[in-house]
Amino acid sequence: MNNCYQNQGESLEMELYGSSPDSSINELIQIKKETKMKNATILHKANEFVKKGNYEDFLGYCTPVTKWVFVGERILEGKDKVRAYMKEFYVEPPVFSVETTIEEGSLVTVTGEITLKASNGSYHHYDYCDIWRFENGKIAELKAFVIEKETLDK
Repeated sequence: MNNCYQNQGESLEMELYGSSPDSSINELIQIKKETKMKNATILHKANEFVKKGNYEDFLGYCTPVTKWVFVGERILEGKDKVRAYMKEFYVEPPVFSVETTIEEGSLVTVTGEITLKASNGSYHHYDYCDIWRFENGKIAELKAFVIEKETLDK
């Protein structure tokens, strides 16, 4: 039996095997909605939580076994390692800008600038190129190329 489910103004057609949607069907609907969303949109939505310092909500957009590779520096495997990294390096929420976003299939490439505050209070400015890989609407992997900018006050 096909039914139409209304959720926040959106209608999703689905097949129901019972008299009313239960929580598992609602979860399936949410997953289907997120999967239809473009990966670049998902990434930018997730990064809004980083900008606000809400790292747990950001991590909700990652797979449990997400892998982050900072080329030439470190590899983080799993949400717990990413959480620990954010706690250590994001003394304050990072300030970043996006210059370019390119989406192709399950990959999203983003370039821009990011500023991080160090534990000693100094700020460090970087250029970055991130390649994000998605699985079922979740961040599965990051390959980050990050280059610190030279300071002009020498």
